[in-house]
Amino acid sequence: MARQNAGAAVSVERFFQFSLLGLVASGYLAVAGSGYLDTPTIALTTAGLVLRAVLICGFVRFDLSDRLTTIVTIAYAAFFGADYFLSRDFLAATVHLLFFLAVMKILTAKSNRDYLYTAVIAFLELLAAAILSVNFNFFLFLALYLLFAIAALTSGEIRRSIDRSTVTARSGLKSFYPRLGLLSALVTLGILTLTAGLFFILPRTAEAAFSRLIAHRVFLPGFSNQVNLGDIGEIKTSSRPIMHIRIWSAQAVGPMKWRGAALSDFDGKRWTNPSRRAEMIPVENEHVVLAPIGLRPPGRRINYRVDLEALENDTLFFAGTPETLDLRARALYRYEASSFRLGHATPPGFHYDAFSLLDDPPETSPAVFPPPVLPLASRELYLQLPTLDRRIAELARNFASGATSDLARTRSIERHLRSDYSYTLELPDREMADPLANFLFARRKGHCEYFASSMAVMLRSLGIPARLATGFQSGVYNPVSDLWLIRASDAHSWVEAWIPGYGWKTFDPTPADPNAGGLSLLTRLALYLDASETFWQEWVVTYDLVRQGTLAYRMEQGAQRLGIRWFDTAASLRAGWQRLGAGWARRFGWQSLIWLAAVLALGFVAGPLVRLLHIRRRVERVRRGQASVADATVLYQRMLHILKRRGYQKPLWFTPAEFAASLPPTPLGNSVGEFTATYNALRFGGHAEAAPILSILLDRMERQ
Repeated sequence: MARQNAGAAVSVERFFQFSLLGLVASGYLAVAGSGYLDTPTIALTTAGLVLRAVLICGFVRFDLSDRLTTIVTIAYAAFFGADYFLSRDFLAATVHLLFFLAVMKILTAKSNRDYLYTAVIAFLELLAAAILSVNFNFFLFLALYLLFAIAALTSGEIRRSIDRSTVTARSGLKSFYPRLGLLSALVTLGILTLTAGLFFILPRTAEAAFSRLIAHRVFLPGFSNQVNLGDIGEIKTSSRPIMHIRIWSAQAVGPMKWRGAALSDFDGKRWTNPSRRAEMIPVENEHVVLAPIGLRPPGRRINYRVDLEALENDTLFFAGTPETLDLRARALYRYEASSFRLGHATPPGFHYDAFSLLDDPPETSPAVFPPPVLPLASRELYLQLPTLDRRIAELARNFASGATSDLARTRSIERHLRSDYSYTLELPDREMADPLANFLFARRKGHCEYFASSMAVMLRSLGIPARLATGFQSGVYNPVSDLWLIRASDAHSWVEAWIPGYGWKTFDPTPADPNAGGLSLLTRLALYLDASETFWQEWVVTYDLVRQGTLAYRMEQGAQRLGIRWFDTAASLRAGWQRLGAGWARRFGWQSLIWLAAVLALGFVAGPLVRLLHIRRRVERVRRGQASVADATVLYQRMLHILKRRGYQKPLWFTPAEFAASLPPTPLGNSVGEFTATYNALRFGGHAEAAPILSILLDRMERQ
């Protein structure tokens, strides 16, 4: 028996240790999923958690002495001050300290107090993740945290009971791990279901206030007032989502460019804008008209909605030329090159709706009347050139030879760059004195900035005004969410050239990326994850009264399609039941209703009667000496039924021993104490010979 008890204790202890480790690991993964942790912290914390798992499995054994633990902790306390001084970020230094304590505590925990501290540290990890991230992966790690928390609580209670008891049920270890794991999973599912229902019924008003404590925004260097050659190439190495776009159009729309900014001055290595003069456009009732009143040029138009991620930039992105705009802002700023900015960094959850005139190719677009005129000052601005390699102007003349118009010369240069040069994201290994000359005559490969800059410079050398535009390409259509996903890797730059009779037109000399693949399995999985993230942001992070009203309306519409009306009054429901009863009576007679009521009443009464007969049958079997361990519970329930008739009822939170000790020292109370001790011997000790004694004690209590 002692060997069985020891085996049970080891089994429960190992389950408890793994649950506690999972608790710390889920909190750690929640913080790591926010993207806030640096590589050393991730590596050291992962190593500590893996080492703890190996120790629990018994593959290796070692023990950190209290003295060594104290020395390491004091050393890190000194390092904490240096960490804060070097990073100038109190939160980052505190997170580093938190994970150091988590690793040290999980490796050295031995007592119940240590386990409590470990659980508190895991909770602090989850709290830090709630502050640092509002992404969908936080919900996944929260569910994992709840699962391990319930597993740790239940196994910890079983562990405490084993330490206090002297006997253990012999059948207690049968399928212990899956049974307790399934219980934890079901409780976790119930908690998540209940809280999700309460969440959608009672919407939050803080609008993810924790997320506003941290300015965890993305900076896009290619959309500021200065762009160095290579900035766009650095952005394109990231796959981070930048915006999601929903397009409403009755016509099919082809590949589009989402324009953000345009730059005019080039010094050979960087593009800048000479001035920051902006026109402030007031926004009234969240609506603003950007197109001149009464002027509606012909062309294709689309409606779309842009949901921007939290960016440190204030640039807004549009397809073509925006004509009307709906957004939550006090004012909008329009700059010389027809770029629009907010005047402040875009907040989390920022979105706007736009109606735009698309930029069709000049060969297919109708002529503009009256013809647009480029002012002389603007013409000089968009023709200025730095000191360049003479070969660049000569190459431009060679590319444009034979062309008789500005449009033809522009198309010729665009075509030559697309066909004679190759695309790559690999940047030069060293800084070049003349990057464009190196690209055109030596390297002959590069990314979009080099192609667009070369074309703009060559056009200016031919007397055609040109400027560099930056933004994003179309992105990827996600059929799951019906949104266009624009990632940082879709960042792009192209050329806008002034074509007489048409104005500014778009040209793209960059060839296609040869490494661009199709929709692989991983890409499809990423689209599903992105759709989940979109749902999380839309229906959880920014959930408010408007979203709640939309959800209620959709539920009502769906219920009405199924013939269900949620909001009928009590009077109409009562009238409906009365009509149903009267119709049933006319069709089958009133006697059928009486028989139906009798059957229902019998069903309510039959349950307790059947259960009582079942208990009596098992008691009779015990009296015949045919008892089993499972019969102990039935006999104990029979005793509780007898005591309830005497006026004593066992509280749910009392153990059998605590309940017996709470009764007065009467003959009945003494019989209950003796019955409880015998019950424990049968139920937990497996002594089947104690069953007849329980039957005798039940008869005695019946007579008392």
